Amino acid sequence: MNPPQNDSKSTHNTGVDGGALTDGVRRALEVTLRGCEELLPQTDWVQKLSRAEASGQPLRIKLGLDPTAPDIHIGHTVVLNKMRQLQDLGHQVIFLIGDFTSLIGDPSGRNNTRPPLTSEQIKANAETYYKQASLVLDPSKTEIRYNSEWSLPLGSMGMIQLAAKYTVARMMERNDFHDRFKAGTPISVHEFLYPLMQGYDSVALKSDLELGGTDQKFNLLMGRHLQTEYGQEPQCILTMPLLEGLDGVEKMSKSKNNYIGITEEANTMFAKVLSISDTLMWRWYTLLSFKSMAEIEALKREVEEGRNPKDAKVMLAKEITTRFHSAAAADAAEQDFINRSKGGVPDQIPEAQVSGAPMGVAALLKAVGLAASTGEGNRLIEGGGVRVDSSVVSDKGLKLGAGTYVLQVGKRKFAKVTLA
Repeated sequence: MNPPQNDSKSTHNTGVDGGALTDGVRRALEVTLRGCEELLPQTDWVQKLSRAEASGQPLRIKLGLDPTAPDIHIGHTVVLNKMRQLQDLGHQVIFLIGDFTSLIGDPSGRNNTRPPLTSEQIKANAETYYKQASLVLDPSKTEIRYNSEWSLPLGSMGMIQLAAKYTVARMMERNDFHDRFKAGTPISVHEFLYPLMQGYDSVALKSDLELGGTDQKFNLLMGRHLQTEYGQEPQCILTMPLLEGLDGVEKMSKSKNNYIGITEEANTMFAKVLSISDTLMWRWYTLLSFKSMAEIEALKREVEEGRNPKDAKVMLAKEITTRFHSAAAADAAEQDFINRSKGGVPDQIPEAQVSGAPMGVAALLKAVGLAASTGEGNRLIEGGGVRVDSSVVSDKGLKLGAGTYVLQVGKRKFAKVTLA
């Protein structure tokens, strides 16, 4: 009943038959380990790779995501990138949408019970998940599944039999459960079902490798345990680090407003990537770029030898923007950024018509949505962050007569206004 022992990421040089690794297996192992936090057990993964190469049978690689929100940000794509790298090696990737497990609610890392989503919310969110994931994965080579396929038919009898395969004592070793129990914070019985059901997904899919964030390690190990219980060869697990956001400190999160949404418009995406620190840039290269590590190391050496780090950052910004938009959009975003940095006006900006001339600048900013209120507009003027036709406005009492003006707030907010 005990979970498998955690193996380290130490390097192994022997294959399934005890002989030396082939170049293909060594390359596949290198790709697997790139940027990962843990690969457990690595010896088992090497054996699986060697067997797959010898038989020509691709390995089954699983990633499960619960559709808890309608959109994903580039922090979520760290594991998707790893899936794509393994997909490009010829293995079968399975994008699993947790429409059933979302009804339970993942307790990972929580200090209270996570409210389960309604079936309507899950359906609405799931509709966008795969479409967005396909911007990273090759959809023609991706198997998409929903865990309601096998979870619903399991029924009450099957659920009881599944629950008998793990003990409460082992479940309580999980950090979030242990901490909540010690603090007297309620733990609902249904929360114990989440790791069991996620682990059962691996049984249903006969997965060879499951990917997840570092916060998912307990659930991933559960898959190994249950596969053994059901007489299957246990999967290996690969955890990827949680990506730091734009601030370089906290993990990327919408709630912390340090994220880049993969559906954000190209100019914003490009500019946000350029805003990260030179140090964080290299970590993003490792986790987000499709360049080889040899290419990244060569670029890093060039910067260390005097090349402007901004050149490398622009390359990263263009690669990420191209992935989620197009090469043309990335080129246009780069030019837009150059124009803005020189105080220029982008080619395409929102247009509005407002009546009430003459009108104070702060009131006009509010009218076109560049400020939440007249008071905020005045504060922006006081801070020197407002321009009218490229000239900084310093007088809060300035009123504009009838005419057409280009308003600018900060570096990235513009509006072309016709005031009548």
